[in-house]
Formats: sequence, C-alpha cells, structure tokens
Amino acid sequence: MFSRMRRLSWAAGVTAAAALAMSAAAVAEEPISYKEDVVPIVQIRCLECHQPGGDGYVQSGLDLGSYAGLMKGTKFGPVVVPGDALTSNFMVVVDGRASQAIRMPHDRKKLTKCEIDILRRWVNSGAKNN
Repeated sequence: MFSRMRRLSWAAGVTAAAALAMSAAAVAEEPISYKEDVVPIVQIRCLECHQPGGDGYVQSGLDLGSYAGLMKGTKFGPVVVPGDALTSNFMVVVDGRASQAIRMPHDRKKLTKCEIDILRRWVNSGAKNN
C-alpha cells in the first residue's frame, strides 16, 4: 500500500509540475500589444523628454508620442529593428548596453526588468502597431 501511495504522490507531483510549466509557457507566449503594454511604459518613463520640446527630442529627434514617431527613429536613423531587439538601438540604450551617457531613461531610475522584458518581447515579436 505504501508503494502505491508513493506512486500516486509522484504522479500527482509530475502532473502538477507539468501543469505549472504549461501555464508559465502560456503566459510567456502571451502576445505583447503596443497600445496596451508598450504605450503605458513609454508614457510614464520616456515621454517627458521624448516629445517635441523635450530635451530628448531636441538632442535626438526621437518623438515617442506616437507609433509613427518611434518607428521613424532619431535624426540619426531608425531605432527599432522589428524582430531584432539585440540590434535595435531602442533596446541598446534601455538595456544600458551603450555608453552610460546615453542610457535611458537619462539621469533617472532604470526601467524595471519587467518593463525592459515587455519592450524586448514587443520588438522581437515584430514591433507591431497593435
């Protein structure tokens, strides 16, 4: 009887672990929405500087007030490479992979890991206007 209970307990543990893994995978695969996920981060953390009249806009020309502005990029060129967060300058400066002088947000608290992950997932999923 002890052996049977042990097998049932093991099977229940395996089943629970599998369900948890599938649940985590489903959450990880949830699509990122520009409107619902990216815009709130940009509005709270970036827009103060990166809109016409803001210091970030004056320095770079990057207007984060709209999808079109983000995708247009800076006066130096595009900052988002849809599908490739690794080479997107947008992510390079947010991740802090560039000079600390241009880490964004500039002279402010870094974005959280969760915020950065949302932005990275959005870029990697094609940077769609959804």
